[in-house]
Amino acid sequence: MPDELHPRHLAIRVAEVAIFIAAVVIAITALPGLDEVKDRLQNASAGWVVAVGLAEVGSCFGYLLVFRAVFCSQMSWGLSYDIAMAEQAANSLLPSGGAGGLALGVWALRQAGMPTGHIARRTVAFFVITSAANFFALIVVGIGVFLHIIAGKGSAALTLVPALITALGVLVAALSPKLLRALGQRGADADSSTVSGKAGQKLRLALEAGADGVDGAIDLLRSHSLAAISGSFFYMAFDIAALGFAFAAVGHAPSFGVLVLGYLIGQLGNLIPLPGGIGGTEGALVAIFALYGVNVSDAVAAVFVYRLFQLAVPAVLGAPAFVMLRRRLMREDKPASVCAGLGTDPVDAPARS
Repeated sequence: MPDELHPRHLAIRVAEVAIFIAAVVIAITALPGLDEVKDRLQNASAGWVVAVGLAEVGSCFGYLLVFRAVFCSQMSWGLSYDIAMAEQAANSLLPSGGAGGLALGVWALRQAGMPTGHIARRTVAFFVITSAANFFALIVVGIGVFLHIIAGKGSAALTLVPALITALGVLVAALSPKLLRALGQRGADADSSTVSGKAGQKLRLALEAGADGVDGAIDLLRSHSLAAISGSFFYMAFDIAALGFAFAAVGHAPSFGVLVLGYLIGQLGNLIPLPGGIGGTEGALVAIFALYGVNVSDAVAAVFVYRLFQLAVPAVLGAPAFVMLRRRLMREDKPASVCAGLGTDPVDAPARS
């Protein structure tokens, strides 16, 4: 098991998150100038707060749905749940922008008997598919708000420009398999007996796995895999709904376009290497909503409620799942062996020329 996933390290992360949340609560209640935020939190609607928690549960189960569809639909639901929820907990606790969960999944799937090559390809495909919903939503909503088709407001710099940059990113991702294979081909003829030759061979295999993973994601999307597409959409949509419910709990929810764009752009703060993105995500979300004209006090209060549940729900669901996963892997001999024959399906076909 990767050292960062050891239970004692995860316990330390839980303590760090708890201390940070406690510090924020103390600051809101004690520091001058935050009375409006304090009032909004104290008068938050209990019904909408419950809705925030339920929406986050829905987002977690969307993650489970796309996880099982991408990696192995024959894998038992119990094992799929344990790995997916443990990944969600790791994503909430580790300062790796979501990579912590993927690392835990790779370890667990290898221990469970899934072929390494399949894991490598599908991990890339999983990342691409779970990101695809965000990318396409940003493109559609950004252009829609700019053209006044979707309710919202914002300058071209806050609507059209992000949509066009994202569209360019999607195009680059779609063309990346050819580029990755071209780069990997340079090391194909290297002398594998030398240190540099071995490094070149490993790099080539990694680039080919990345290219195959992107191709796999594109194939799954083209084949209209209902579970993969709907899971990716639910994973994003329920999380956006949770943020919207948080705004409704403390005040007024912004227009649909502003809510979606503020969420999608603000989530980039999660890339800052902090446990669970704490601090970076909140600051980015509040700043982006302020740019869209949302009341800052509303934004601070809503983001606090939303992030509290976004961190707590995966941790509550994932911590028991992680314990059960470790027990399952020790008790059962390769519980994912049913997936051992993978590698011959269209997604895992040999690299394309």
